[in-house]
Amino acid sequence: MSATFSELGGIVVDGDVIAREVVEPGTEGLASLVEAFGDGILLPDGALDRPALAAIAFSDDEKRATLNGIVHPLVARRRSELISGAQEAQENPVIIEDIPLLVESQMAPMFPLVVIVHADVETRVARLLRHRGFSEEDARARIAAQASEEQRRAVADVWLDNSGSADELVERARTLWHTRIQPFAHNLQAGRAAHSEVRLIPSDPRWPAQAELILARLRTACGHHARRVDHIGPTAVPGMEARDVIDIQVTVASLEVADHLAGALLGAGYPGTPTTEDVAQPAGRSTVSEFDRVDDDSLWRKRLYCSADPGRPTHVHVRVEGWPGQQFALLFVAWLTANPQAHPGDDAYQRAWEWADATGWRPNG
Repeated sequence: MSATFSELGGIVVDGDVIAREVVEPGTEGLASLVEAFGDGILLPDGALDRPALAAIAFSDDEKRATLNGIVHPLVARRRSELISGAQEAQENPVIIEDIPLLVESQMAPMFPLVVIVHADVETRVARLLRHRGFSEEDARARIAAQASEEQRRAVADVWLDNSGSADELVERARTLWHTRIQPFAHNLQAGRAAHSEVRLIPSDPRWPAQAELILARLRTACGHHARRVDHIGPTAVPGMEARDVIDIQVTVASLEVADHLAGALLGAGYPGTPTTEDVAQPAGRSTVSEFDRVDDDSLWRKRLYCSADPGRPTHVHVRVEGWPGQQFALLFVAWLTANPQAHPGDDAYQRAWEWADATGWRPNG
């Protein structure tokens, strides 16, 4: 699949190739592996005997952790060098990172789009036996040490089936490039959001999982600047019809912080928009006393960032902690979740706060 993306114009940084490069004869990596696992992992010519290493390193968690502790930092350093070189050589390159242990290394939230290529266990075992020279026992041990299908699905923006032929995977990769990856890249370069439909659709059971993936990505992008990151809006209310747009709220300490996050959010796939405020409500409410019942339109300001990915429309509302807009976004979900029979309307703001007063609702529980 990486070869297909390369042919289409992407710059491929192949983690598997890098992992081999950093343990070639004469490297620091190979010397460290021999020190950790012994000369038995070497071929007669001094090169790494990968099946022999796998038989040892994948036999228990401690040995696998030792292997990862040696190889992962070296791969990360070389990866950074290759990406920097690609960015210097080409303006706005589409960089495709092929990372075999993406899930296990917990790197998925670092990327604006994650494509998981999947095949069932028996197919993977057969391919390791045929192409890598593994024994069946070693092949199954390696697969057992890797992330489960459930863990892989949890980080996947795109799930590509690789149980068929190579030609079938190539066609799927080409379609993905033209319908999603390339438009996503063009939108980012132009600093614009992807177009999204405005019609209401029935509640989609995939929305919560999609939101969790986005939340992880935004928490990584915003780091300590975010006080909290929440799934908000109609798609956060179980069973509620909504537009197919995931709304996320990033809570920050000030609008200055919201503006400071622009670069990080763009890197995560969310360019800024001209929208700078919510529709102010009469007698704005807040559980923070200094903002309670203050008719000050400035307290309805925010920053809005929207996804450039045409495959997953997302609105990221960055609001100041305690301001009425930030509070109501959290209250809206809590109120409608607790009252499925209620429907938002012109008086939703008042009715939601009446419920909050009656139940003692507060943003943290």
